[in-house]
Amino acid sequence: MHWRSPVPLLRLTKAAAVSAVMVAAALAVPLIADGEPLEDGSLPCHPTGAQSRYLVLFTEVTSPEGASHEMTLACGSTVAYYPEIAVGVATSGDPRFAERIGRDRAFSTEAVEAASGRHGRQAAPVTTGGGDDTAVDRSGEQWDMDLIKAGAAHAVSTGSKGVLVGVLDSGIDATHPDLAHAVDPSKSAGCVSGKADQSPQAWAPTTSVHGTHVAGIIAAADDGLGITGVAPGVRLASVKVVDDDGTVRPESVVCGLMWAAANGMAVANNSYFVDPWPLTCDRGEEHVVFEAVRRAADHATSRGVLTVAAASNEERDLASPSGQTAGPGGQWRTLDSSCRVLPAGLRGVVAVSAVGPDRVKAGYSAYGLGVIDVTAPGGEQSSGRCVLSTVPGGYAQVCGTSMAAPHVSGVAALLASTHPGASPQQLMRLLTSQATSIACPTDYDLDGTGGQDAYCSGYAPFNSFYGHGMVDALAAVTP
Repeated sequence: MHWRSPVPLLRLTKAAAVSAVMVAAALAVPLIADGEPLEDGSLPCHPTGAQSRYLVLFTEVTSPEGASHEMTLACGSTVAYYPEIAVGVATSGDPRFAERIGRDRAFSTEAVEAASGRHGRQAAPVTTGGGDDTAVDRSGEQWDMDLIKAGAAHAVSTGSKGVLVGVLDSGIDATHPDLAHAVDPSKSAGCVSGKADQSPQAWAPTTSVHGTHVAGIIAAADDGLGITGVAPGVRLASVKVVDDDGTVRPESVVCGLMWAAANGMAVANNSYFVDPWPLTCDRGEEHVVFEAVRRAADHATSRGVLTVAAASNEERDLASPSGQTAGPGGQWRTLDSSCRVLPAGLRGVVAVSAVGPDRVKAGYSAYGLGVIDVTAPGGEQSSGRCVLSTVPGGYAQVCGTSMAAPHVSGVAALLASTHPGASPQQLMRLLTSQATSIACPTDYDLDGTGGQDAYCSGYAPFNSFYGHGMVDALAAVTP
């Protein structure tokens, strides 16, 4: 089951709220030994020259002015504030910013990375052969589309231009012949700073092919050349949340989900997990990340966005997180039932596992009873059969749950086209009810050593490996 802790929030009038926030902010500044308080009650700032970006939680009633004032008192500069969810983004050169504003309210992935000497965590996708010939029909190599009946679906519908799918990723190459028709620049934005930037260079790919590969799976053109996506008739928005070193910071994800909510996206694809931990726990300093992303995902759902997310390539049982794991700085963290892959582990988010060509869970794919909602093709590394899709300049085969998720987003886009006005909850019910059940494998010995590499629990209609089963594109376009 997905777990969520409700946060009771005090409701005040706007004027009273702003006043209360300002007074509380001034009184809450800790009297640490870095100088005498100034006339307004704040302490002198001591910037070190190294700027770090912070995610900051506020109470529901906090106005933009109140949030900015509070971050200024803590020696920070406001980058963005999202009043709909009371989450802010700030930068500060003072290493005590989080201590000043409250460590239960502020967190910096950059500061954690700087302290550990580690930058860039997201593993590079496994890529096999490709080719740069965009003038050749490669659809015969798309075994993945056959598994979800995409070809048969296209004979009925390729999706509606009125449906917009957000690709929250490393950017989409909008010049690729298979994607030029689909990408909508007016709905695209870069979010790596935590604040949306619509300039083309902000949402274009720079160091990673990942976002372009994901985009092709969703909506590559059905023109007899190159490859064809699941829903080639829909539009795409490039929402860049992965920075150049491969890090997916929580403030970028918050920005991306808020951008999707504000721009009428029917589906938001998230082929990543939020840094700096593979699983984020709803406790201590990690609560800031967990709560901010939860608020953003819930807001997106309330604004009509179905959020689809990869379950991750962690190979673990997400329903029973336990034991110890190393954090970014090498510190050991104890996992418990509050720990989730973000955003896949959140309520209302469609969590996707990956299968290979044989319809068996890929060895790398995470799983978990009550966590995984559906499954889709992601490829299997051991067989060398990954998913062929677009990359800047051509095509490549890539394996991962990152590839499974956009198959589901594509089917969800077909559903949104067939059922205009359907809510995210209705789309999720259609996705799961139309999925083709896959029973637990009787023998899951992938390496041939005689032992089980993972244990599947549940029964055919709903289990820990495949959730409700394989998504079905043909069913999605059938009235």
